[in-house]
Order: sequence, then structure tokens, then C-alpha cells
Amino acid sequence: MDTRYKRLRSVWDCLSSWEEEGQPVPLEELVGSTLENIREADGMDEDICSIKQLFEDQEPTRADASELDYLDRFLELFESAQYEDAALSAARAPRGVLRNIDTMEMFKGVEVLPGSLSPSFLFFWALLFTAGANGELSAPLSLQGVSCALQSGALQLVSYAVTHKKLTFTEELGDILTEHAQENPGVADLCLTLATIIYEACRLHRKAALSMCRRGLIHSAAEFLKHCEDLTAEDSMWVLCRSPSLSLLQLLTEPLQDSAAILSVGGACAALLADPQRRPVALQLLDSFVSQGRGALEEVIVGDVGSSVDVWTHVVSLCSELERDDLSRAILSVLLSQSGTTIVTPDPEGAQLMEHVYL
Repeated sequence: MDTRYKRLRSVWDCLSSWEEEGQPVPLEELVGSTLENIREADGMDEDICSIKQLFEDQEPTRADASELDYLDRFLELFESAQYEDAALSAARAPRGVLRNIDTMEMFKGVEVLPGSLSPSFLFFWALLFTAGANGELSAPLSLQGVSCALQSGALQLVSYAVTHKKLTFTEELGDILTEHAQENPGVADLCLTLATIIYEACRLHRKAALSMCRRGLIHSAAEFLKHCEDLTAEDSMWVLCRSPSLSLLQLLTEPLQDSAAILSVGGACAALLADPQRRPVALQLLDSFVSQGRGALEEVIVGDVGSSVDVWTHVVSLCSELERDDLSRAILSVLLSQSGTTIVTPDPEGAQLMEHVYL
């Protein structure tokens, strides 16, 4: 075992240095010189010192011999640039000895010729179609494979892998698909659909809801947020801030049949108004209330049990800072009337004075 470790360590160190130095010599030349050094150091016969000798120190069993035959065949195909056959050979290796991230890294290290499929993509394809009915690729292989497939424009292969549960689902895998959707609008809907499947399987519910919003499924996302027991008001606000829309804000601030709304109107507006990119949504909501008359705005503020007077006073202040005195006056008028006081003058200065008195 000690001898095996030293040989593997030697190969690993050489490969690491080769990569750090910018791959100054071809990979085949590096491997050949490394094996020659090992042969000289160990005093082994050149015929014995081969790639397979790195993995055995004792007389191989029948199973070991089969694996070594596969390894020899794989290396022969790989070194002769028959990458599709090499990928299938590696994927079918006994006991999955070559179905790992190290083999994927070998394929990734090959230069891709213009107009041809990348060897790493061919390996991913081979892994998927040689897997058993319940076979899932490891998390690292899933990430690398999906990345290669997306770079090759093979989104349908990724769709097959996700829907047939051939991959290990992780948050990182969902994020890769989400990023691809943002960078490629033409395939965004399918990417986000697949990301939603992955997020839900990982119980990352707020990311699943966000994916729905980005697909335009606002009502579905709102229903999901309302009925998912794992989600909090903070989670709903997280989704709203990353996909701000008037429709979503209205749905999340509507009272439920037997309970208060997920988000309070005042709290949501205060948070959104403080952010330059998101404040238009809050202003649209407040404008919609004011346009319906004082009674509608008063009903909203009085019924907003999740927001204190201080929260609504903060909304008034934010509206004033944005030079939306019409909104600040309307809201302040409702607040003062609830305390038994009325606005003396409708002009902004008078409203600010009464706000000061009220506070």
C-alpha cells in the first residue's frame, strides 16, 4: 500500500505542477516521463511499469484483472483521441472504477476542436445512458456534467437527466441552471423549470418560488409562498425583493381567509421604498390605494395589523424624501384621524407640521 501511495503521489504532483505551469508540454509526454521516473526509482522492469502497475502491488484477482483490462483499453482509446469510445469504455468499467470526477477531469483537459463535441460532454452522455434504473451520478459529476452539457447546447440532455433523476440534486446544481437562464433568455423557461424541480427536491422553497416568479408564474408563486409551512414572512420578502412586481406585492399583502396577510402593507412598503431599484413597486401600490379614495386607503391602514403606527410614519417620511407629498399627506391624514386629530392645512408645510405634532 505504501508503494502504491508513493506512485500515485508522484503522478499527482507532476499533474498538479503541469497544470500550474500552464501545461508547457503535451499531456502524453508528461505521463510518459513520469512513468519512466517511477520505473527508474522503483527499479522495475519497463514492461511492468505501466499505468495499471500504479494501482496494483499484488497478483491481481480475476475481478482486478478485468478492471485492469478495462483501464488498459480506456487509456488506449483515450491516447489515440477516440474520445467517444473512450467515454463509453470508462462509463462501462467494472464496479464503476472509472465513473468518477478524476476521469471527468481527464476529459476536460483535452483541447476541444472547433465544431466538435467536447470529450467531457461525451463522458457525461455516456455516464447517463449506462447508468442503471436507480443510478445517480455523484454531486461533483452532476455539476461538471451539467456545465459541460450547457456549454455544448445540450439542454435537452440536462432535462432528461433531471426529470429521470439521474443526477444528485444540490443547491449548486439549481444555481447553475438559474445562471444559464439569466444569460440565455431563449432557454430561460426550461432552465428555470428544471431549477425549480431541483430546489423543491432540496427543500429550498424560497428559491423555488423565485424561479416561478422569473417564469412569470406570479400567482403560482404566491400560492406556494402562502401554503408552504417552511416559509416565513422574511422568505416572502426575500423573493419579492429579488423579483419585485406589483402583482406579487398585492398578492402577498392580501389578507388570507382565516389569518393576516403574509406581508404587512406598511412593512413591505417601508422596505421597498428604502431601495432605489424596488421603490417603484411600493409607490405603485400606494398610488392604487389613493386613487380609490380616502376610504380605501384608510381601510388598508386600519386593517394592516402587522404594521404599527411607527412603521406607517416611516412610510410617510420616505414618501416625503421622494417628493411624493401627495402620498405622505394622504397617509398622514389617515393616521391623524385615527388618533382623533385632523389635518389643519392640505399644503406640504402644514402636513409636515402636523406630522411633527403627531410624533
